[in-house]
Order: sequence, then structure tokens, then C-alpha cells
Amino acid sequence: MPQVPPTLPLVQSDSWLAPYAPQLLKRLDRLENTRQAINHEHASLDAYAAWHRQMGLHYEPENQGWRYREWAPAAQALSLIGDFNFWDRAAHPLQKKENGIWEVFLPQDQVQVLHGHRFKVHVVGATGEGRDRVSPFAFRAVQDQETYDFSGQYWAPEESFSWTDEEFDATQLTQPLIYECHVGMAQEKHGVGTYREFADQILPRIAETGYNCLQLMALMEHPYYGSFGYHVSSFFAPTSRFGTPEDLKYLVNQAHRLGIAVIMDLIHAHAVKNVAEGLADFDGSGGQYFHQGPRGHHPGWDSKLFNYGVPEVRRFLLSNVRYWLEEFHLDGFRYDGVTSMLYHHHGEGVAFGHYDRYFDKSVDEDAILYLQLASDLAHSFTPGSLLIAEDMSGMPGLCRPIADGGIGFDYRLGMGIPDYWIKTLKHKRDEDWNLDEIWYELTNRREGEKTVAYAESHDQSLVGDKTIAFWLMDKEMYFHMRTVDQHPVIDRGMALHKMIRLITLSLGGEAFLTFMGNEFGHPEWVDFPRLGNNWSYQYARRQWSLVDNGELRYRQLWQFERDMLGLAQDNTLLEQGPAQKLHQDNTNNVLIFQRAGLVFLFNFHPKNSVPDYRFPVLEAGSYSLVLSSDTPETGGHDRVDTSIRYFTQPTKYGPRLSIYLPNRTALVLRRED
Repeated sequence: MPQVPPTLPLVQSDSWLAPYAPQLLKRLDRLENTRQAINHEHASLDAYAAWHRQMGLHYEPENQGWRYREWAPAAQALSLIGDFNFWDRAAHPLQKKENGIWEVFLPQDQVQVLHGHRFKVHVVGATGEGRDRVSPFAFRAVQDQETYDFSGQYWAPEESFSWTDEEFDATQLTQPLIYECHVGMAQEKHGVGTYREFADQILPRIAETGYNCLQLMALMEHPYYGSFGYHVSSFFAPTSRFGTPEDLKYLVNQAHRLGIAVIMDLIHAHAVKNVAEGLADFDGSGGQYFHQGPRGHHPGWDSKLFNYGVPEVRRFLLSNVRYWLEEFHLDGFRYDGVTSMLYHHHGEGVAFGHYDRYFDKSVDEDAILYLQLASDLAHSFTPGSLLIAEDMSGMPGLCRPIADGGIGFDYRLGMGIPDYWIKTLKHKRDEDWNLDEIWYELTNRREGEKTVAYAESHDQSLVGDKTIAFWLMDKEMYFHMRTVDQHPVIDRGMALHKMIRLITLSLGGEAFLTFMGNEFGHPEWVDFPRLGNNWSYQYARRQWSLVDNGELRYRQLWQFERDMLGLAQDNTLLEQGPAQKLHQDNTNNVLIFQRAGLVFLFNFHPKNSVPDYRFPVLEAGSYSLVLSSDTPETGGHDRVDTSIRYFTQPTKYGPRLSIYLPNRTALVLRRED
């Protein structure tokens, strides 16, 4: 085995990586060379990632006019059109400068570009075909309600937004409890919710429940509402569906004042293929921002794939990172589709059973360079910024610091966990739940790389699939969710819903995530307005009235969620290393482990309640119950006295505790003395 380079902690922590150390070093060398080139030409990475300040349409007070720049290397001609020149394509042609940059200056004594004016750029592409296009650097894009056509909108309000979040410190977010949400469908009304409605009505709910981090979906402008925001057209434009940029700033500001960090779904893996609204074929070359030919098209997503090997594309995306951090005070990103970015095959139909898969010719080294630069930029520009990678391949070092030989992300999504729970609920009887499988699925993660655990994904909330609550209780949720109504299906569903969420939180990672509404078992799926449902908003909303009603069991599920997150916060549960298994009983389906000084007991058996259940603990002393899933306030049967103090008994094998452990119940104990 080759000698492990002492400068790569990633390799030293995983000896299986030793044969690939030269490739890891090559990645670092390329990154360092790129950094040096950027610093030489632009002074710093921060300055390099300010391209959006030069490109697009900007007012220059020192020159008393507006300058417009665009990158279109293969285009034959460009002209700026808009409300300010009556959309006359001959009025303001651009001149081609160096490196594919086009430019025009509009003196204010000849033309007036006003706040709110719509504009586009007419591009005569490489083939000679002319098209009116939305500027890739538009800070706002709006849709005409009659023609459905998108345009850029010059946005320069007289008064800038006044931030009051200076006391918020993202570096204090050491245990992310993440609330994934979609602003547009966050209201109970039939319609699209707004940034301000979310800030005023939904943020207080999130804070009360105990979540400390908001993950906003669908922020970048996208032409099709039902895409959940994943087919982006304008990367620098917050979607106008929910309000103005100032409204989004208000939302972030309010979240920070409540002590809640805000991250966004950042879609840099692909872009919408639409030519009219997006970046596709902008200069008529068939490529530019994207790969040429079939390589530039993702067959599964029907979207365009960025060419990370082009310096201008990297600069565009890096500037996008800085823009969202700087302009909207965001605290980080959940990078969507990282697996697709990392590999030419996009992870489709590939089993990652050997380390060769992470270093062979299928790996897109250009994408790795971009991701390293992006993580470097985000962490330097906003200290404490949180970067989460959606990767199912298990790329080694993805969530290790660059100095260790990694790519620099902070967390990866534990994507196998929700898949496991759904497969279990779909295909196994309760009696056949396998504790070894549960332990493995929830603890199997790369050493030294943090994981965001979650029991179910937003995809499982979409029409055609089912949430965990729906898999457990199905149609009975429509008829038997009153607290006075006893029903075996609901009783089972309530118990297992709480247990699944608690064991996922306590065992599955170093952060926890839920999708909006799942914390209280929201009874219906998500289905955006479309032709197939007659453009209805019936399922593109959240029914908060259900959780506000004390006579319904949704309130009880929410109360358990609040208690569970409070326990995690008070005991810094997710910060103190992995869990240690204390006891496993396959006969009674009991699993007991310790983490952060807390002892977790799970009895998954559908019938067996065990009096005087004895089990080992690490430390002798007295213990108290700090959480029970069986309390009446959380929909349980009140079979365990939460006021009792439990004392260990000495044995030749070490201290033992004894407790009544009911079926389908989770208990948490803490040593008091």
C-alpha cells in the first residue's frame, strides 16, 4: 500500500483512500492553481464572485447613466430593449468587447430607466436567428398575466431595505434542526402565499415548535410553479410569485430576529431547458452555459446541464452564491442534485460498491473544482454558513474541509433513511421489523462527515406517493383523528409516527430535517395547480387549522415534536458524537442506546409490554424520565409514570435499570446523580 501523504487527514482517517491519494492531491493542486490565478487577476475570490455587479443592467452615478453588459461569446449582435425605449431593437445596440462581453451605455439625459421598467435583450445568435431573451443577470423577473411571457424588471426602489438582524450569529448554529418549506404553499388559503404572510404567520409556528433553521424551496424564479422550484430560469431573481425582493428580505430578517437561520435550495446542478425564459442557447451556439449536444441534457430531469469547465460558467455560479449570501443575508445552502453534478452518469443506474467509482473517468473533475470554490467562497464570505449536499453516492470527503483533502461541505443528506422507512412501512409487517437493519440504516455514515437525518422527504408528500402518516393511517385519518375517537389504525399510526421521528433524530445524524406539515402528520399530499386537477390549489397549501384544534390528534403529534426538539436542544443531542448501543432484544423488539448522556428505549413490538424490563446502563445512579411517547398530551395511553425516579442495581456485569416498557413506546432517561 502506498505511503499516506501526511498532509491529507482525509486519507489518514480512511486507509481505503490511500491508493487514491495522488488523485486527491491533484484535485487540491488544481484548486490552488485556480485560486492563485483568480487572486492574481481579481485580488480575491470574493471580488471574482462579484460578476453580477458588473453584468446586467446597473445605474452608474459617476457616469450619470445606465450600463448594460452581457456575456454572449458566439452571438452576432445584441440590443437592449424595454419600456424605456419602447422595445425598439434599433435604439440601443451593444458593442462587443473582449472575452465575449457585450456592452452599451444609456446616458440619463437621453433615456430614463425607471424602477419597475421591464426589459429584455434581443440576441442575434451564432446561426443568425434573433430572439428576445431575459438577461441571465436580471435581479427580478416578472410574468405577464395575459401572455405568460417573462421579462426582466429593473429593480431600484427609492428606499433600500433596513436590516435589523445584526445580532444574529450563524456560527452559533451547531445543531441544525431544519424546517424545509415552500413559501407559496405555506398558507391554508386556496392560492399562492407571500413572503410576508410566511414571515408573519408561519415563522412564529416554526420557532414555537423548536426548529432553528429554515430551508426555503423554490426561491429562484422558475416558469412552472409545479416544478417545486427545481427548473430555474433566472438564477439571480427571487421568484416574484411570493412578492418583492424586499419582502424576501423581511422574511429573512424576521427569521433572524427569532433566532432562526435561513438557507435556500440552491439549484446549480441544472437549469430549465426553456429558451424563452432561461439560459438555454443564449448566444445561439447550442452551448455557452451548458455542455453541447446530449451531454448538456439530463434525460431524467429534462433540463440543461452546466459546463463547469468553462471559467465564465463557474464565475456566474460563484457570483450567484455570493449574491444570495450578501443581498439576502442567507446563512447557507442546500445544494440540490450534487450526485448529478459529480458524475457524468449522474448516478443513474450505478452502484457505488467500490472506491474506484469515486475516482474513475465518470467523475466530473470540473464540477468538483466548482464545488470546492463554492464552499470556500461561502465559508469565507459568511462565516458559519451552512452547506448541505444532496448526494446519494457517498463521495468520500464531500463533507470534509478542503484542507483535509475534501470538497468542503458541512453536511450530507442521509437520503437512505427516508427510503428505508418507506420500504419498511410498505413491505413489512410490524412483527418483522428488523432491529439490526434499523441500527445499520441509521448509523451507517462516513466517519468524520456529518449527516442530516430525516424520516421522510418532500418527494414523499407529492401526489402519487404517501407521507409516513399516510402510510400508517391512510383514509382513517379523514374519519378518526378526534381525540375522543379510539381506533386501532390511528392508535398504531400515532405511536409509530412518534417513534420513527424520535429514533431518526436521535440516531440518524448530526442534524435533523422535516418537511412543512409532516411534524404534525399533515393528512394530504402536495399537488400543485395543473391542467389535470383543473388548476386547483386544494392540495397546494397547509392546513394549520388541524394542528390548532385541541380536539384533534394532529395537535398531539405536534406536541410530541415540540417536546422532542426541546430535548435535543436542551441536551445538545446532535453535537456529542454517535450513539452507543446498550441493549437489543429481538424477541420483544426492544432497542436501547445512549447518546449525549441520554438513554433511549424503543419498544417496537405491536403487543408485548414488559413489566420490570431490565437493561444495562453505562453509569450507576438515579435516572428520571425526560421524554415519553406514551403521555396523554401526545396521544399516548399514560402507561408510564413520568414522575418516578429510577435507581440502578449493581450486578457483576455492571449497573442495571428496571422499568415498565409498554409496547410501541419510546422513553428517554437522563441520569440525575
